[in-house]
Amino acid sequence: MHVFVTGGSGQTGPAVVAGLVARGHTVTGLARSNAAAARLESLGATPHHGSLDDLDSLHSGAAAADGVLHMAYGGDFSDLDDMMRRDRTAIETLGRPLEHTGKPLVITSGTLVMPAGRETTEKDEPDPAGLAAFRIAGERACLRFAARGVRASVVRLAPTVHGREDHGFIPMLIATARKTGVSAYIGDGTNRWPAVHRLDAAVLFRLALEKAPAGSVLHGVAESGVTLKSIAETIARGLGLPTVSLTPDEAATHFVSPFMATAYGHDGPASSSYTQEQLGWSPTHPTLLEDLQHGDYLAMPASSPS
Repeated sequence: MHVFVTGGSGQTGPAVVAGLVARGHTVTGLARSNAAAARLESLGATPHHGSLDDLDSLHSGAAAADGVLHMAYGGDFSDLDDMMRRDRTAIETLGRPLEHTGKPLVITSGTLVMPAGRETTEKDEPDPAGLAAFRIAGERACLRFAARGVRASVVRLAPTVHGREDHGFIPMLIATARKTGVSAYIGDGTNRWPAVHRLDAAVLFRLALEKAPAGSVLHGVAESGVTLKSIAETIARGLGLPTVSLTPDEAATHFVSPFMATAYGHDGPASSSYTQEQLGWSPTHPTLLEDLQHGDYLAMPASSPS
């Protein structure tokens, strides 16, 4: 299959591109810079110069492919409406050349779109008031193509996609612990985060391209819920720091921003039982706590969490 990929040079993208190439697929990747193009070439992909705002480039890339994988997401987080608009427009542009072909369109969302406080499944509806509600418009834009002859599916990734050279939520938590001298959680720390190893996520994206039924919503979740207290305690042991429980008000100033404090206090376990059964996906790589103990997270040089 010839796959057109956006976000192929980002955090999860290189593992996805490398996995596709290793399984015999041909990959063309959207590149908005020479550095991104070089990264894609090093992975065995062909660069396609453009950006999410260059709709002609998106259309031509999708039209020349046997399938599309959309992982890129960009913009200014201070203007969520604009981010939603850009993502929805990009998805609509990528999907139109695939109409009535049966070709796959796979897009990325996150389990943070789901309701909090209980384990959610792929069949549950997203929460319009959820932490990542700005991703819902893109999900719906993608799934509408299922009625137009496109094998459209959504992969909701866990908020923690861990592995080497991660630069997401967990490194920010570690940087805050280094800066403040304590490894913190909020309240009793029993709130839960789903997690998945980057290499397991890469396999899921490939399987979605190869065989996800039209209209599928899939959860990229290997662990349904890791408590924030267990994460904080593992970081504390690795750095030789004490742990501390914070109130929500204290957390708002302790962490990078009030939004990050809300995210670290979020309870959002998610199941991937349907995904695993439907696609034969079976995560095999280290868990989040194993990665924290034995990976490169705590060996990274100290950096500012801001």
